[in-house]
Amino acid sequence: MNQTAKNKQVLLIKRPEGLPAPSDFEFKEVEVQQPQEGQVVVKTLYLSVDPYMRGRMNDSKSYVPPYQLNDVIKGGAVGEIVESKSDKYKEGDKVIGMLGWQLFNTVDDNKVTKIDESIAPVSAYLSVLGLTGLTAYFGLLDIGQPKEGETVVVSGAAGSVGMFVGQIAKIKGARVVGIAGTDEKCNYLMQELNFDAAINYKTTENIKQDLEKACPSGVDVYFDNVGGPISDAVMSLLNDHARIPLCGAISSYNSTDGDVGPRIQSQMIKTRSLLKGFVLSDYADRQSEGLQELGKWLSEGKLKYEETVVDGFDNVVEAFLQLFKGANLGKMLVKVSE
Repeated sequence: MNQTAKNKQVLLIKRPEGLPAPSDFEFKEVEVQQPQEGQVVVKTLYLSVDPYMRGRMNDSKSYVPPYQLNDVIKGGAVGEIVESKSDKYKEGDKVIGMLGWQLFNTVDDNKVTKIDESIAPVSAYLSVLGLTGLTAYFGLLDIGQPKEGETVVVSGAAGSVGMFVGQIAKIKGARVVGIAGTDEKCNYLMQELNFDAAINYKTTENIKQDLEKACPSGVDVYFDNVGGPISDAVMSLLNDHARIPLCGAISSYNSTDGDVGPRIQSQMIKTRSLLKGFVLSDYADRQSEGLQELGKWLSEGKLKYEETVVDGFDNVVEAFLQLFKGANLGKMLVKVSE
């Protein structure tokens, strides 16, 4: 690689209170770290920005450790190896890993995995063939277990997980109702992804009534990406033995006064429903299975995917903040370099 190349990185310098602000982050220019034996230097091509990262900015216990202050933020990234001191990789290989928000990452070779551009473009490995596609696959099929003719409701349905949940549910023969935040997203769900109904939660006068109309036979599976009042409304329509894969609660991620809502215990008992929270790492030993199925459906034209791509490394913080305004259709990505 070019020995004069400079590295640029994004640090978390302050723990956000409520919605993160640009002042919580700092851009810093440093030298590119030279690789040791068994290491590679990865030039970043695309960075993934995801809602779960907001939780890692708090100093609290979770399923992944919190980000440390004055340290580089890490997330999903695809890149190209520009220098290798590893037997496993050569210059020019495209790889994916949990890497820093920086132009170049110098890492041990076991921290990245080679990807195949002949199957799909590299950016697809951060969506349909990556974290979000696999999250939809395992959450829906392992916990939700939709059966032909059942009704599946998806919140955040035009987002990077929700759009795959709905499409996989259709593949399994279910009736699918999506909840999204703009008319354009709802039209996309209906016209492009063949959802059976879509509800704009921002313009509806009564989401519970709209859900009752869209789900005349009740709800058998609710894939929950958002929590909050939307989920409260869905809970009242659960059928007996409903299943609820609990994937996210973006409605409360920036709340400073706690998340208060109806008590659902009696409803869950009455309907004998299952609610199970999960994260993708629960399925670490089955990821090849998920990738094989997702890749097959993609090649058969049964899965579509959308990307909202923000251009330029300097815009990575702004792209992350836009997630909480619902600015993305499908996966939000930052294109760092060609």
